Amino acid sequence: MADKKTISKISPFESQEVSPLHTDHWEAKRRVAQAIRELTEVLVTSAPPIDELHTIAAELEKTASNFRETPRLYGHMAFFENRRHGNFGEVNHELNPLAGKSNPLAPPLKMWIDKDRAYAKATLGWSYEGPPNCVHGGYVAALFDQFMGAAQCLGDMAGMTGTLTTRYIKPTPVNIELRLEAWIEKIEGRKTTIAATMHAGETLTASCEALFIEPRNGIGLQAN
Repeated sequence: MADKKTISKISPFESQEVSPLHTDHWEAKRRVAQAIRELTEVLVTSAPPIDELHTIAAELEKTASNFRETPRLYGHMAFFENRRHGNFGEVNHELNPLAGKSNPLAPPLKMWIDKDRAYAKATLGWSYEGPPNCVHGGYVAALFDQFMGAAQCLGDMAGMTGTLTTRYIKPTPVNIELRLEAWIEKIEGRKTTIAATMHAGETLTASCEALFIEPRNGIGLQAN
């Protein structure tokens, strides 16, 4: 089992640059994921003729059917245990639903650590719209959850989310780079309290306080 310091060391979120590609597999998968992101953005912002939509759907259904027959690995642990795709931190960096470069659901959120603060940035397009021209509040909370969970690296902790309290101060706009900053408020035994803010330009759009709790038996990951 990996201890909390090992988890911190395998975290890929320690510089502002995107972690380097570890295999040709991830390079190709990142390309597919980006194409799907672009397709999704086009889908929610287009109004082509109905016949054209059906033609596109048929092509995508065929692609999905063929893709489904390729070798499958279900879940992050399956990729990790396969031993061909990097350590758990690297796999999570690719497949995480908020930050994964190889997961088309992710904006993605780019995170890094600088001294005693954690930082992140992301731009959410029309696919994430809730209120008109604004990011859905659920995605705002989800970004905080992922970002602040990673920010536990500041205290060499690896815990699960206990509570997440998000304050929505101003509407968070789509298609504008969002900047997040987080810091540790306190550590008490297995409990870490982290605070964070989200800005769009110079505007503070949301803030958050989260409590993370380290499981008594660790998080159950192998170090290598």
